[in-house]
Amino acid sequence: MDDDAPEGELKRAIGLRHATAMVVGTIIGASIFVQPSEITGQVPTVFGIFAVWAVAGLLTMFGALVCAELASTFPESGGVYVYLREAYSPAIGFLWGWAMFWTMHSGIIAAVATVFARYVGFLVPLGNVGTRSVAIAAVLVLSWVNYRGVRQGSVLQATFTWTKVLAILAIIAVGFSLGGDAHEVAITADAAADAAARAGASVEEGLTFSSFALALVAGLFAFGGWHMVTYNAGETLDPRKTIPRALIIGTLLVTACYIALNAVYLYLLPFDAVATSTRVAAAAADAVFGRGGGAVMSVVVLFSAFGALSGIVLAGPRVYYAMAKDGLLFKWIGTVHPRYRTPHRAILLQAIWSSVLVATGTYRALFTRVIYTEWIFFGLMALGVLIVRRRTDVQRQYSCWGYPWVPIVFALSGFAIVANQIVVQPMDSLLGMGMVLIGLPIYYLWARRTYTGLG
Repeated sequence: MDDDAPEGELKRAIGLRHATAMVVGTIIGASIFVQPSEITGQVPTVFGIFAVWAVAGLLTMFGALVCAELASTFPESGGVYVYLREAYSPAIGFLWGWAMFWTMHSGIIAAVATVFARYVGFLVPLGNVGTRSVAIAAVLVLSWVNYRGVRQGSVLQATFTWTKVLAILAIIAVGFSLGGDAHEVAITADAAADAAARAGASVEEGLTFSSFALALVAGLFAFGGWHMVTYNAGETLDPRKTIPRALIIGTLLVTACYIALNAVYLYLLPFDAVATSTRVAAAAADAVFGRGGGAVMSVVVLFSAFGALSGIVLAGPRVYYAMAKDGLLFKWIGTVHPRYRTPHRAILLQAIWSSVLVATGTYRALFTRVIYTEWIFFGLMALGVLIVRRRTDVQRQYSCWGYPWVPIVFALSGFAIVANQIVVQPMDSLLGMGMVLIGLPIYYLWARRTYTGLG
């Protein structure tokens, strides 16, 4: 195995087990423990709920299949940045990296760290300053672990991932086996709600295409992060085979966990409770164990959020490292630590900026306005498979299943998500698009500086 790397190169230390853990651990954060209410509130039928989660899982699998082919074609650090650069131009790749650092990826780190800190506050009282301090501490600790070596970071990620998967399996088993009384109460509550509805006390709207689309966006958000394992291709053992396998196995495992968890929620709680609860997993635990169950579930969510944060912190700097190697950032950002073989300066920059976003709270506005734009890049990435297939100077060891329909369907779905966002929130969408596009003149100024020998 290529565990040792020449000086100045990243160290290959991520195998299939750790790569799969990155996929699963990065996707499963805190969303599945709170996000079901967003979907149930939009889709007022059990069939519709499971259809949303199944379709969201299927689209995520389509994206994973697209990434798998591109990863086997371009097995180097940088992931989506590399694929956009190779399929279109360095300018498109630069825009992805630009949005990643200033808003998308750093914003995700700040958001997940804040969720982690809030759940710490559920166990130990924290004020606003305390919450932000804990969030920043989590970012800095995980950045330090990854600074010390990719093996340490990937082992930590794997440990948290498989532990929380076991916890989810335990929740599913306990919920169905011990939740009989709670299930009977839920049935009685649902029957009362149905009677009230028939009496005219409440009116439920049926399933519509618009409500299904809004619910699907919420479901896809819960699947976010599936592509991040590709950022670490340069540190993965046999990446042409390992990354495709990790993407497919990880996505299937997450989809199964999500559908099973929603089945438990609906088994234990009345439909209206699932639709309105902001902490549905804790409410389900309370239904089985009483009020103490919510505290136990909060520990699980805290653990899960910390594990997801570990994978996100690990992934991002590899993109900035790849951009620096391409001359699109200062060269010193792309230097590799002589001992730890990690992009240590990129890790430090990410830690500093993410901490600033946590401390100021500005990540909320930046993140909500820009996060939808990643689907523009995902759509372009999927169509990029069609472009790359025409090239004769590249080789691939994995071919996307269902080609060309899988990439096309995924691309159209991505563009539809963006169009829906623009219709629903036109002002925020324009501001978000402007924040991304401002990177274009920056790119051309930088490219001119580089080509004239000033860089």
